[in-house]
Amino acid sequence: MDKLIANIDWNQMLEATGETLYMTAIAALATFVLGLILGLLLFMTAKDNLWENKAINTVIGAFVNIFRSIPFIILIILLIPFTKILLGTILGASAALPALIIGAAPFYARMVEIALREIDKGVIEASKAMGAKTSTIILKVLIPESLPALVSGITVTTIALVGYTAMAGVVGAGGLGTLAYLEGFQRGNNDVTIVATICVLLVVFFIQWIGDSLTTRIDKR
Repeated sequence: MDKLIANIDWNQMLEATGETLYMTAIAALATFVLGLILGLLLFMTAKDNLWENKAINTVIGAFVNIFRSIPFIILIILLIPFTKILLGTILGASAALPALIIGAAPFYARMVEIALREIDKGVIEASKAMGAKTSTIILKVLIPESLPALVSGITVTTIALVGYTAMAGVVGAGGLGTLAYLEGFQRGNNDVTIVATICVLLVVFFIQWIGDSLTTRIDKR
C-alpha cells in the first residue's frame, strides 16, 4: 500500500478527476436539454400525435439514428475539424465537449421518446378535451408523467458519458482517461491505471446513487 501511494502524484490525480467531473457535468447538462428537445420533437411529430409531421419526424429520427450508431472514438475523430473551428483547439477538457454532447444527446433523445410513449394516451386526450394548450400539455402532462423515466434515462446517459470521457482522454482531452493512458499505459505505471480506474468507479457509483435517489423520490407509483 505504501508503495502504491508513493507511485501516485495525488495532485495530478485530483486535477484529472476534476477534469473528468467537469466534462461529465457540462456534457450531461447539455445532453439533458438537447436530448429532451429532440425526444419531445420525435414524440410530438409522430403519427397521431399533437404535431404530426412525417417529414420532420423522419429528419430528426435519421439524425438521432446516425449519431447514436457511430462509435464514440470514431465520432471524436470525425468532429476534430468542427471542434478546431469552434474552439480553436482539439486538446483539453473543453475540446471534448462537442463530441460528448453530440454522442450522448441522440442516445438520450430515444430514451425520452420511449418514456413519453409509455404515458397513457387517455391522459393526453383528456387534457386536449379540456382545451389545454400544447405548451400546457408538455409542461403539465408529458414531462411530469414521464419524469421518473427521464431521470433514470439521464442517469444511465451520464454514466455512459463518464466512459466517453475516458475514451476522449486517449486523444488528449484530459481527465482520468488521459492520465491512465499517458502515465499508466505509456510509462508502465500500473498503479496510476488502478487508482484512475477506482476513481472512475467511485464517480459512477455516486452518479447512480444520485439518480436512484431522485427517481425514488419523484416516482409516486
